[in-house]
Amino acid sequence: MPAWTDQLRFAYQPVVNLTTGSVAALEILARPEHGDVLTQARRSPGIDVELAALAVRHATQRETLLPLQVNLFATTAAEVPGLTALRAAVRAVGRRPCEITLDLTGPYTHVPAPALLEAVAGLRADGFRICVDGVGDGDIPLRLLGDLAPDVIKLDASLCTDLDARPGRAAVVRMVRQLCDELGGLLAVEGVETERSYAAVLGAGAQLAQGHLFAPPARRPTAEVFVPARVPLAAGPGEASPSARVPGAAQASPAPGSSPAQDLDQAPAPSPVMPSGGQAGPPVAQFLQPAALLPVTASAEEVRRRLTGLPDVSGVLLVDADGVPVRAVDRDRFLLSLSGRYGHALYADRPALRLGDRPRTVGAGATAWEVLDVIADGDRDRTGDDVAVVDEQGRCIGVVHLADILRALAESRVEEAARLNPLTRLPGSDAVNGEVDRRIAQGRAFAVSWLDVDGFKQVNDGAGFAAGDELIRAVGTALARAAHDDAACRVGHIGGDDFLVLTDPEGLEAIAAAVLDVPWSAGGRPVTLSLATVVCPAGAVAGHAEAAAALAPLKKAAKGLSGASWVLRRYGMPHHEVRRGQMPSPAPDPATSPTPGRTPSSVPDQAHGPAHSPAPRAYAGGLEAHADEPQAPGAPRPRAPGICR
Repeated sequence: MPAWTDQLRFAYQPVVNLTTGSVAALEILARPEHGDVLTQARRSPGIDVELAALAVRHATQRETLLPLQVNLFATTAAEVPGLTALRAAVRAVGRRPCEITLDLTGPYTHVPAPALLEAVAGLRADGFRICVDGVGDGDIPLRLLGDLAPDVIKLDASLCTDLDARPGRAAVVRMVRQLCDELGGLLAVEGVETERSYAAVLGAGAQLAQGHLFAPPARRPTAEVFVPARVPLAAGPGEASPSARVPGAAQASPAPGSSPAQDLDQAPAPSPVMPSGGQAGPPVAQFLQPAALLPVTASAEEVRRRLTGLPDVSGVLLVDADGVPVRAVDRDRFLLSLSGRYGHALYADRPALRLGDRPRTVGAGATAWEVLDVIADGDRDRTGDDVAVVDEQGRCIGVVHLADILRALAESRVEEAARLNPLTRLPGSDAVNGEVDRRIAQGRAFAVSWLDVDGFKQVNDGAGFAAGDELIRAVGTALARAAHDDAACRVGHIGGDDFLVLTDPEGLEAIAAAVLDVPWSAGGRPVTLSLATVVCPAGAVAGHAEAAAALAPLKKAAKGLSGASWVLRRYGMPHHEVRRGQMPSPAPDPATSPTPGRTPSSVPDQAHGPAHSPAPRAYAGGLEAHADEPQAPGAPRPRAPGICR
């Protein structure tokens, strides 16, 4: 070993999972007592690799089984892609690559991007996890950050300082969280020193955190961390926030000490992206816990020692040479087998494989709802067993506990219920807003439609509010039923008789048929609906506000038609198509029409829009094409729907 190793000490700082409150990993920090070894490591990739290998060996001497985060300069990864010394150390101490996260640090200025990307791909193929460290105060280009698609993006402590008092910085953190959601990674922050700072990073969407609040760096690894206890949302200013010190696990909490509205002015964390055809819900990576792994050849006595030495572990996974789970050994059932008469004598020296069950697994990109599906499909007596999370090659990267999943889903359901319209139980405009922006970020084409009831005020005035409410409920039910059959469709009720529908362009006809090709009535009176749609090709708009602005004139055009109407425009095109509805008859000339005996029914219903519509420009295939009329000076513009809030 080089002589510089005699001048080196290591410290361990827990990385806390803010969802479960438990320790997700230990970051190993090099602490030179003399000299400047870290500067030498930056200049010499060989020394940097030796330093990382030494850190892995040192952790084994401290008898910690938690996953490790090992620092490595990005230059080293690009110039020494094999990392031979580090790989040898991981094998020598009995660790698996999936238990090691490489924290890549800058500078990146002179790092050849193709070489770095190739090296990272090779490390990932072998099971190593990748973290990009120091984001926010470093020099990593956003282009390279996106290409790397790291498993963890770790924000520099300087970015998270006074986060609650700096809304711009909080917006940056939320933006990076959205990037993590898109890439399938997790957002980590450094430098959490106070409970106020903890509340701020939690509100901005951080999922992992480290700092002196939880536990300072120490010479010996620890799983005992301080996490502020959960505080009820109704807590007012000045109320104490109880705290707890727990071994290895604690509850994460919202802003302690005061109500969020009065104290922190925080926006909620970004919602996870719904996978195509799946159920929306928190990503399973958010609940990841370290797994207790043993080789598939382990004896029952080895499993017993592991379980008795780790009282917080609920089971052991037996894995093959590649880290793929082969059998799952549940703590309670295993110890019950050994505690019976002659149990230890019968099983102690035999393979633990015989006392294990087929492991239940989900992919790293799964949601919490998919975990519940796996549990529901299994044996009833295994309901409480942990579920293993595996990567694309089937290698175990951790486990999730049923209790964590149920708690998070219950909380998400409460939050969703608060955002639902009480009449239709449909979400409001925020849900559609977020999904529109996500599809724009993904480069997807989409269509946004605005649906409402023609003359709804007259419906309420003539048939009564109860009949109007029943009509709105029926329309909402029809939209929800149509959306259920289309995985790409989202429906929102933005208030009154206004609804928003987001779908792929191919799904428009089914939505239109569900609401326009059926008869509607309220209190025995026939009612018609109007639908306005703007189709946005990929890259056509920069945000949901632009799509909403394009809908406003289309709604006016739809209201200018008789009967159930539907107008559609492709964003950027000068004309719109009339797909449902008829041109109204010209209004009678007041100079030639008799006024005596005139009844209200002969007066044009202003709720249906203007009494005339522009003349058709073309006619083909049953569709009338119209140029959108310019707005008269001073004339009120129709209100844009919720996505233009």
